[in-house]
Amino acid sequence: VAVLVAALAALQRFRGGHGLIPPMRWFGASDDHRAALFSFIPAILAVHFAVPLFVGSVQGQLFSPDNRLPGGWAYILGLLQAGIALSLFYGGLTRISAVLLAWLWLVSPAFIGFEGMLDNAFVLGFAAFFWLAGRGPISVDRLIFPRLEPSANLMRHAMTALRVGIGVSLLSAAFTEKLANPALAQSFLMQFPLNFTSSLGIPIPDDVFFRLAGGVELLVGLCLIFNIFPREIIIIAWLPINLTLTVFDWVELVGHLPIYGAFAALLIWDNASLPLWLRGMREGPLPVAREVRSAVK
Repeated sequence: VAVLVAALAALQRFRGGHGLIPPMRWFGASDDHRAALFSFIPAILAVHFAVPLFVGSVQGQLFSPDNRLPGGWAYILGLLQAGIALSLFYGGLTRISAVLLAWLWLVSPAFIGFEGMLDNAFVLGFAAFFWLAGRGPISVDRLIFPRLEPSANLMRHAMTALRVGIGVSLLSAAFTEKLANPALAQSFLMQFPLNFTSSLGIPIPDDVFFRLAGGVELLVGLCLIFNIFPREIIIIAWLPINLTLTVFDWVELVGHLPIYGAFAALLIWDNASLPLWLRGMREGPLPVAREVRSAVK
């Protein structure tokens, strides 16, 4: 994995930082339309993140279905999760909720341990994204809380924070669920025969299969963290991310919604996106008020 990451980094540098997939403008998307699309990104991400947060709040779970909250904490933290989800969903007091979300992630080891905390590092990525970017033009904040808008200097770092948070989650899960915990991986494959390689005519033993799966997950996480061919690596990641959907049905689908949203946002991002991102976020359907714009520069 280390050699492959180094090779990909060298290839990307040789190509001047450009990926292998053509940029959005190659498909005919105009700058105006791309800027308009970017203005919708915070709302799309908020919905994708708020839904599993809502579900977890009523199921006594913290961040993901495998993290059960003990005793009365299920009610206390469940109420907090529901409040944050509502705030993100409607886009009201978004940046304040982002701070609460980051605090909840920081104290989560007391309830789900440090492994659970790292596996859910995407939560911190989303919290950082909404603190840096706010909820965008389509939000309650833009209408009645314009002074809570982040500056353009903060907005430019939002997608990076999201990408790194997703990458750390995938990197952690590669070890905690597979590479550093082979007994768990073996027992899972015995209970749920997800090793599909025999159907392809190239049967691979289970112990090799889960190590390969962990290696792919590790590769994806590292490439996202270090921004190495992120769009290409996201396409590769669709297989391991969706592999267990047939086992856990809607529970897994809901739990993966934040990842799906982040992947979709990063898939349309390229080196030329930052000016259009700022344009869409500052202008958009509801532009930042002129007096607020000058105050938060």
